[in-house]
Amino acid sequence: MSDGYVGDPAVREEWDNRYAERQQLWSGQPNGALVEEVAGLAPGRVLDVGCGEGADAIWLARAGWEVTALEVSGVALRRAASHAREAGVGVRWVHAGLTEAALPPASFDLVSAQYPALLRTPEAAAERALLAAVAPGGVLLLVHHAGMDTHSSHDSAFDPADYVWPSMVSALLDADWRVEVDEQRPRLVPEGGAGAHHTHDVVLRARRLR
Repeated sequence: MSDGYVGDPAVREEWDNRYAERQQLWSGQPNGALVEEVAGLAPGRVLDVGCGEGADAIWLARAGWEVTALEVSGVALRRAASHAREAGVGVRWVHAGLTEAALPPASFDLVSAQYPALLRTPEAAAERALLAAVAPGGVLLLVHHAGMDTHSSHDSAFDPADYVWPSMVSALLDADWRVEVDEQRPRLVPEGGAGAHHTHDVVLRARRLR
């Protein structure tokens, strides 16, 4: 695991504090949409964006993928690395924000972003970073909670206008991409963990043609 964080210190602090409040924030199970959508893919190189406590990364590694897992929270990464050691799998952990990480361009057969908290910028930096990481022939899989983009910001620090949503990514897809899935569906909800009250997903799966 990298010791030197690369990214916005305020974002790291926010997520470190959130993880530190609980011994386990998420369910510990891989996300259902990921399991469903990856089932037919041949294992290759995968980037797990916002890996949290590592459930998706570990599941992918067990399935034969070569995993690079990206996360802003050092607290989460330490937990993820511990879980991976217990599972006996190898994962490359990267302590960085998506737009600041020194990721090799066009090098991942799968880029998976499950419910990512990616901050929106005028230049669409996060959206473009997701697309840039996918290798020709590879797949971008972006999953988010349905309806979150229209969530009211009153009585909450959360403002949907601050974040990237699947529709913003799909709007950047050009002739170099083929959309394979773009739909809302019932969510396969794991027991326990934050976010369990969300019942539906928006799933965007796009393949880079060249």
